[in-house]
Amino acid sequence: MTIETYEPNAHEPNAYEPESYDPAAPAEVSMTDAAIAHVRKQLAKNPDMAGIRLGVKKSGCSGFKYDVEFIQTADEGDDAIAVADDVTLYIAADARAYVRGTEIDFTREGLNSTIKFNNPNAKDLCGCGESFRSEEHTSELQSQQVS
Repeated sequence: MTIETYEPNAHEPNAYEPESYDPAAPAEVSMTDAAIAHVRKQLAKNPDMAGIRLGVKKSGCSGFKYDVEFIQTADEGDDAIAVADDVTLYIAADARAYVRGTEIDFTREGLNSTIKFNNPNAKDLCGCGESFRSEEHTSELQSQQVS
């Protein structure tokens, strides 16, 4: 399956060039230095863990929530991204479309620390910050309502 996009601001005639989207393509997710340092510290406490896995689950008031877990082995179909020599980020196969382009950050304010997801696919965020709705999810809901 491919999805084509249209650039409405293209000023040249015939400047439209479809951009293919392959849902099976590896997710391009990155981590800030602060997030890598945090994960590295957690992995040092749990040496039997292979890395951190990012997925999404249907939940919350906006539709999906991020699911982050330390894992010993990757699931079949997971993308493995070496974000540092000693830190591997695994992306769940069913989360690719929802997290593609996301930057994972780690912030600390006083005694509070938070993992933040800067996700360009998130179109709506809930007020509590726990869940999000993506363009992919919105399109999926609209097609279900039409059926």
